[in-house]
Amino acid sequence: MSAQKSAKKTSKKAPAKKAAAQKTQAKKAVSKKTAAKKPKMFKKILIANRGEIACRVIRSAKKMGIKTVAVYSEADRDALHVLEADEAYCIGPAASAESYLRADKIIDVIKKSKAEAVHPGYGFLSENAAFCRKLKRAGIAFIGPNELAIKAMGDKIESKKLAEKAKVSTVPGYTEALKDFKEAKKVAHDIGYPVMLKASAGGGGKGMRVCENDEDLQEAFVSAVREAKSSFGDDRVFIEKFIVNPRHIEIQVMADQHGNVVYLGERECSIQRRHQKVIEEAPSPFIDPDTRKAMGEEAVALSKAVKYVSAGTVEFIVDQEKNFYFLEMNTRLQVEHPVTELVTGLDLVELMIRVAAGEVLPITQDDVKLDGWAIESRVYAEDPFRNFLPSIGRLTRYQAPEGEGVRVDTGVYEGGEISMHYDPMIAKLITYGADRDQAIKTMSHALDGYYIRGVQHNIPFLSALMNHPRFIEGRLSTGFIAEEYPDGFSFDDVVHDDPSIMIAVAASMHMAYQDRAASISGQQDGHERQVSENWIVMLGKKALPVQVVQVEGGFDVTISAKGFPKDAIEVRSGWQLGEVVFEGTVTGREVVIQAERLEVGYRLLHAGSQADIRVLSETAARLYEYMPEKLPPDTSKLLMSPMPGLLLSVSVEVGQEVKAGEELAVIEAMKMENVLRAAQDGTIKDVSAGPGDSLAVDQVILSFE
Repeated sequence: MSAQKSAKKTSKKAPAKKAAAQKTQAKKAVSKKTAAKKPKMFKKILIANRGEIACRVIRSAKKMGIKTVAVYSEADRDALHVLEADEAYCIGPAASAESYLRADKIIDVIKKSKAEAVHPGYGFLSENAAFCRKLKRAGIAFIGPNELAIKAMGDKIESKKLAEKAKVSTVPGYTEALKDFKEAKKVAHDIGYPVMLKASAGGGGKGMRVCENDEDLQEAFVSAVREAKSSFGDDRVFIEKFIVNPRHIEIQVMADQHGNVVYLGERECSIQRRHQKVIEEAPSPFIDPDTRKAMGEEAVALSKAVKYVSAGTVEFIVDQEKNFYFLEMNTRLQVEHPVTELVTGLDLVELMIRVAAGEVLPITQDDVKLDGWAIESRVYAEDPFRNFLPSIGRLTRYQAPEGEGVRVDTGVYEGGEISMHYDPMIAKLITYGADRDQAIKTMSHALDGYYIRGVQHNIPFLSALMNHPRFIEGRLSTGFIAEEYPDGFSFDDVVHDDPSIMIAVAASMHMAYQDRAASISGQQDGHERQVSENWIVMLGKKALPVQVVQVEGGFDVTISAKGFPKDAIEVRSGWQLGEVVFEGTVTGREVVIQAERLEVGYRLLHAGSQADIRVLSETAARLYEYMPEKLPPDTSKLLMSPMPGLLLSVSVEVGQEVKAGEELAVIEAMKMENVLRAAQDGTIKDVSAGPGDSLAVDQVILSFE
């Protein structure tokens, strides 16, 4: 190439190189400008909450390199969130009103600890506009929405009016506070039964009553007003139409301070008891892409109407034709947020912290993709066999499940205390799978392996739900539990799909214990313990002959009884003596079974069912037939407290005649009122407890003639 040609080529390239250099410099300048404008991240935040949600916030903050400050009541001195935070301060006695609800005490700790921001979690002060206002005046960032959004959405009457203005579909109803029962009756007749009474400032199912007729409404009105006043300090209630066989489906939104709002798909929350969620999942098995988009866009429209910032949830009631109606907006992080995190891959707590610091949302609506399926079960300290009454006490044993697709959000540990002063949640168990079937299967196994002792808990009930055919099919509604368990939950309601599994596992465990006993040294020569392969399994009153043969990796169990497999049942596991959870396979089927030794026999829990099994020698089995049956004491003439709590009122007096169904007493426990009614007609013989008394479980309140 000639020098002239080379020079021409170079001269042609020069402008292009210059332009590229200018472009690079411009990019650097923009980058520097953006960096200069980028908000400064918090160095320390305070969590104005307790339990699992406080631990959850701490986890994200630590990941971001942010120091955390915990607050605690005297009852929570040794709580997990206190142990996990970088700093912790006591803010008062056990009662929430004297500790976690005291904004002044929390602000004092903020100043003392030099925290720059506050995450309120859920409950307590999370939707308290006055608290938000006080923080703003003190120059402290609130990791949540602004005061006006909290106020607007916290009032169900006003929020419904705002929703209508934003052209969001709403449930037919009366958007004014009711003055008295007379007005409530008139409105109910105008709308038509069934109707729903709701506390204007309510949440969590408190102050809500479904009424089918005037008689229901009269009783519910008094109770709803009283409960609303007690729980929220606001006794206003209103009425709206009750949608028959509805689904409860909610949309998660996230918004920043720059006007950007996205929706992160939906959550199905239809499995409820007393209007409180029990199981949640994302996505919904009912919602199609078009309905999801329509619901999401209305949720975004409502959020923009109130200039919303942070994580929020717009809840909808959806009928069987997929018509949806605005229910309420929760201006906080929801209990069930983990299922959204698992299907979107986003950390909602981290996003809340970032937008509170002034950052722009790092995602747009097009970036939001739903991948896989997630299910959450709320594990509560409550007794499902006694109408889900709260249980308190020490967790003498606590072993949470682990493994792929399993997440446990908790604020407790073995040896910790479940207090009567707070919500009875032990943990949230969340599982993830490629599809709904896999998520359900993983959840079922995880529940079977969740071992808790010291307090009553609802795991058997949750496990039964996971294995219920209607749940597996996805035929859900908010009336699911009431319809499927009208008389409450009992192990009798659960029919195990294959009882031979439990029998084979119990027999294998028994054989392992017998083999160990036979191998103990020091036995007299010629009189060593001999272990037979033949046993009698007692399942209730049924005597089932079994043969247990030890093989490599486990046992082969043959049940010689009609209705059971003719071939040997293969039990294979790495289970060790003394372990309380059996994980392995039974004839190739993966199983997880809680199995513990009783004084005589074994208690097994699997798939929501329980079996007490005795494995006896043939001689012992013959003697067992002559054992007397121990009958429980007769308590039919006593009204006993079914839970620990505060006795609010006694509605009867000595000598009074009562009819079945008549109110006898009202107990408050875990912030909920529980009305105790007469099971049959009778006359009051004695009243042994009065209003204001703190009651223990099974404490006698009154007796009948």
